[in-house]
Amino acid sequence: MSKQFAVIGNPIEQSRSPELHHAFADKTGLDLNYVKRLAPLDGFESSVKEFFAQNGVGMNVTVPFKEQAFTLCQQLTERAKIAKAVNTLWMQDGVLHGDNTDGQGLVDAIQALDWNLAKSSILIIGAGGATRGVIYPLVKAGAQKIVIANRTLARAEQLVSDLKTAVPDAELSACGLDELQGQFDIVINATSASLSGDALILPENLQFNYAYEMAYGKPSSFLDQAKARGVPTSEGFGMLVGQAIEAFYIWNGVRPKLKDFL
Repeated sequence: MSKQFAVIGNPIEQSRSPELHHAFADKTGLDLNYVKRLAPLDGFESSVKEFFAQNGVGMNVTVPFKEQAFTLCQQLTERAKIAKAVNTLWMQDGVLHGDNTDGQGLVDAIQALDWNLAKSSILIIGAGGATRGVIYPLVKAGAQKIVIANRTLARAEQLVSDLKTAVPDAELSACGLDELQGQFDIVINATSASLSGDALILPENLQFNYAYEMAYGKPSSFLDQAKARGVPTSEGFGMLVGQAIEAFYIWNGVRPKLKDFL
């Protein structure tokens, strides 16, 4: 019988996780079934328990349940503890385990583009959960300096103070969007500006070599501005595939090659 997996969220229709995991299974010769599971906003915990009670093996968690998944887990990986959010669940010896593979997905996507992370300086625009989840993996991959820029400066400063002890080897700092300047290797847009259609204006005195947009499949004024400067860009599909590969590896012990699916 094939192993059972699911992605849980609300809404869930847009998720591409099932097609990715079935493609990984085809490539690696594994037999699995991966479905979308819509949970009521007030019924996440019972949906998770029901899934694992019915011999479910692993579950991905998407918006808006990642923080709730974090509080449900009895065992967490280091990167999940730092992210304070979980996107990958599995049951082991009756204990619910949680990990956050988003940050590693971003790192793998950037490395697949051959953008160098060793000793890099990175600007991340946005101070939400997506940013919190990627700092630790970026530093582990070699980022030396990370500036978090946010419309509300206090929120970026809070994130820096929360994460400083987790990444002692890196220089972490915060600034307001109106203070954007300087020279960076990579600028990452972790805001929902491209999704909401809000224009994010990049000032002339902000210099960068590469631009990464975490969202994918939507017009992005951030990427348009980078392209206008002749800067190499990428949208977030690689990150989506990367985080899915990392979850697949945790559950199945086999790691498909990212470049095969980009």
